[in-house]
Amino acid sequence: MQDTDTDAQTLPIKRFFGYLRAHRLAFIVAFVGMVGYSALDTFVISQVQPVIDRSLNNQDFDYLRMAAYLVVPVFILRGIFNFMGSYALSWIGAQVVMTMRQQLFAKYIHLPVSFHDQQAKGNLISKVIYDTDQVARAAGKSLAILVREGALVIGILAWMFYLSWQLSLVFLFVGPIVAVIVTYVTKRFRKVSRSIQQSMGSLTSAVEQVVKGHKVVLMFGGQQKEQDRFAAKNNANRQQTMKLAVTQTLSVSTIQIIASAALAVVLYIASTPGMLDELTAGTFVTIVFYMVMLLKPLKQLTTVNSEFQKGMAACQSIFAILDEEIERDTGRLEKADVKGDIRFNHVTFSYPDKSIPAVNDINVSVPAGSSIALVGRSGSGKSTMSGLLTRFYLPQQGTITLDDIDINDFKLTALRKNIALVSQQVTLFNDTIANNIAYGVAENVSRADILRAAKLAHVMEFAEQLEDGLDTMIGEDGSALSGGQRQRVAIARALLLDAPVLILDEATSALDTESERMIQDALGHLQQNRTSLIIAHRLSTIENADLILVIDQGKIIEQGKHQQLLDKGGAYAQLHALQFGD
Repeated sequence: MQDTDTDAQTLPIKRFFGYLRAHRLAFIVAFVGMVGYSALDTFVISQVQPVIDRSLNNQDFDYLRMAAYLVVPVFILRGIFNFMGSYALSWIGAQVVMTMRQQLFAKYIHLPVSFHDQQAKGNLISKVIYDTDQVARAAGKSLAILVREGALVIGILAWMFYLSWQLSLVFLFVGPIVAVIVTYVTKRFRKVSRSIQQSMGSLTSAVEQVVKGHKVVLMFGGQQKEQDRFAAKNNANRQQTMKLAVTQTLSVSTIQIIASAALAVVLYIASTPGMLDELTAGTFVTIVFYMVMLLKPLKQLTTVNSEFQKGMAACQSIFAILDEEIERDTGRLEKADVKGDIRFNHVTFSYPDKSIPAVNDINVSVPAGSSIALVGRSGSGKSTMSGLLTRFYLPQQGTITLDDIDINDFKLTALRKNIALVSQQVTLFNDTIANNIAYGVAENVSRADILRAAKLAHVMEFAEQLEDGLDTMIGEDGSALSGGQRQRVAIARALLLDAPVLILDEATSALDTESERMIQDALGHLQQNRTSLIIAHRLSTIENADLILVIDQGKIIEQGKHQQLLDKGGAYAQLHALQFGD
């Protein structure tokens, strides 16, 4: 068990240093700067002994005068070393974080839909913003202090042993005690840091939900409820932060007390008659100076350990995402002339942790150019079927073919270029109306093509009333547009893609009666010579479909044309009666 824990701690560190190896030259510059800075500090204090013994005791004022000439140049050189080390490590930290953020972003957009279904968006955002910031601190500030103060401690101890190895032996006993404390504190820092990262993700999720759903909060008077919920999460984050602060403060104080005890022992030993005879005044003062100087780097090394462990805990969190398996793409086929013949052959699919299949042994044949409608209660499996066709999910049993070719044989990009999807949940970007319509086909589309799609989808009817027309910025997720307008932009996007297969997943759900009439007219043109899979609650939108499937609990319970199903008097007829009051 201990070996497993050790591996869990060392592997992120090894991988983290792998990022640093990509910037070896900058790290060498930083190392030279930090070590040079500490060496000069050690050197400056080491000159206290000759100044006292030669200049003051022996009246050799030439040495003191030479020291006066060197003070300014030495501190200028010290400043140069400090700039080299600080700038180079800051640059390395910024590069590492930029790389990690880019990798995380690339990973997010290549992970399967099933991964995003199970993750809170706030947690994923927190990893990109907060966790990578912790890594920046570890790569920049933490490494700077570890190298600089570590070199200072080594330099001070080395010079102390040179001046008086008898007095310096005290630190051979202090060292192991400090090492034990640091080992314990390191584990504690790592554990608490993970808890802080989780609580930060929870906080981000809470804020994101309230900001997105502020209208619901206002309408239902949920302000106090949300405040209380956020206060609980906020307090949990504060508690974890205080645990880290307590551990950090106690460890620093303990190490400083141990160091001060060592200083007291040295002073006591130095006061013995035998030692007083061997020590000069300069040597004694220099050793005392060095021992007092040791308190600061020991404190900083212990303090920075918390920052470094935060960074390593953040690395663990980030690497866990980077190690997730991306969307599987085993296909090799790129087929441009797809006709659109679709078949579901004994397809069964269950969502993770669900015992009842969302789609259960579905057999459907959709000839090229025909339209098929899926109706049924919410949760019956209609949208899951469209998700399986686009390979957002992979069935556990059965196959789906396009033009008699298993869709798994297609490259994902090739498959999805042949399918236009208009979903109930319209996703628009903080860009112009034109760029949102052209999303995904912008490299080979003209302004005239965008305008034609916008007219067919009746986007121009509201765009012409805007000051910048199609070049109007529509805000995050199209916040400047109404629900119906957003859905018309999404339909224009599908029109422009001009794919042989069209999926309309509640595509007219957010439209008023007039908009729906206009969109149905546009969809009528769009569905010509295309295979259409229409998922709808509003039965008025699918009356002209070539085939209607009634889905219930993942199974097809009825199928036929509109009038045939009405005459049958089954489940479809009941749904129709509920909607139209028959």
